[in-house]
Amino acid sequence: MDSRRMCPHCRAFITNKDKVCPYCNERVGPRAIDRREPGALIGGLIPHARFNTTTILLVNFGLYVATTIYSMKAGNGNAISNIDPQTLVSFGAKFGPYIAMGQWWRLVTAGFLHGGLLHILMNSWVLWDLGSQVEEIYGASRMWVIYLVSSVGGFYLSALWNPMAPSVGASAGLFGLIGAMIALGISHRGGAGDAIKGMYIRWAIYGLLFSFLPGIDMAAHIGGLVAGFGIGYLAGTPRYEGAPVEAFWKGGSWVCLAITAFSFLKMYLWFTRVAQ
Repeated sequence: MDSRRMCPHCRAFITNKDKVCPYCNERVGPRAIDRREPGALIGGLIPHARFNTTTILLVNFGLYVATTIYSMKAGNGNAISNIDPQTLVSFGAKFGPYIAMGQWWRLVTAGFLHGGLLHILMNSWVLWDLGSQVEEIYGASRMWVIYLVSSVGGFYLSALWNPMAPSVGASAGLFGLIGAMIALGISHRGGAGDAIKGMYIRWAIYGLLFSFLPGIDMAAHIGGLVAGFGIGYLAGTPRYEGAPVEAFWKGGSWVCLAITAFSFLKMYLWFTRVAQ
């Protein structure tokens, strides 16, 4: 496990064993309780897994299986590789007219749905690595707030930009995680910060160029990137254990979790009505 962390005062990289920062000579407490250690899954075969990242992946794949089965029953013989838009809308895809009617919860549920096998595999590949990095650096609470707010922000801009086109995918949240890492590089001055900023700006550029392909929701990517940068810059990295700001972000993560659960409840209640 990486033993480095950031000094909460000067933001230089120090070790977990340092009680006094060797750069600014300020006392530093233990790392925030929110920051989880790597979880060893499947007998240690997945040593760098993170709780939030793994949970999001499981929810995404669970919903993908459900939408695939439903699409097959609706007569789509190609459901595994290409789920039909009506199924995705039924399960909570972003769709401007319904959002305008008050179904705001689609801005949340859309981020956990995917339109095909290649779509979910590509997003999961990026989330597995990027989500783990952000969760390790920002902590579990901040990572969850960044991810959800970025996803909602991305689909909100998408609903304004192109309201008639259904849209789904984790990429709005993923761009938010990229934005948060850019914010980290900007706020941490020095060679390490420049390296982080440069790498993730390149990630953002590559992703936005990819967004010009047909069928890719560029608005969701831009909205997620901007929202993730803003939340990441505001949040900063975890401070010492017991700091009031840590309680704030932990509370924020629980609020985001409650909003997510309520959104899926609203989706389920709406789905049971339209499926009859």
